[in-house]
Amino acid sequence: MTWSMPRPVLHIVAAVIGVAALGSFAVGIVTADAPARLPGERAAEAGQVIQATEAVPLAQERIEGPPPPPELTPEEKARIEEEKKAKAEAEAAAKAEAEKAAQPPPAAAPAQPPDRIGEVLDKAQSPPPPEEPVF
Repeated sequence: MTWSMPRPVLHIVAAVIGVAALGSFAVGIVTADAPARLPGERAAEAGQVIQATEAVPLAQERIEGPPPPPELTPEEKARIEEEKKAKAEAEAAAKAEAEKAAQPPPAAAPAQPPDRIGEVLDKAQSPPPPEEPVF
């Protein structure tokens, strides 16, 4: 396989990549301060424990969902029905008023503008006046 770069440049690039890989591995080993442990496992030499001051345990409502709404008494049901009827009547009255206002008042038919285009067409279609024949 032919490379577009000279061979010494390829050696330098390979060396830089190798040094970066070995350096990152070494830094990982040096900075590992605690022995390996599984997730959730407590460290044997735990330093300061971090406390979440804003943490609040889940309430029962968040776990089970909101409670069902309370049953309505017959008086409350009747009051709600009356409110619905009054609201429906008010909407119907407003709609009828809007329709009545939208209709134009009955008036005489507006005067038709003169039909000038029709006059021009009539003149163009009428036969020309008869000419006296030349003998």
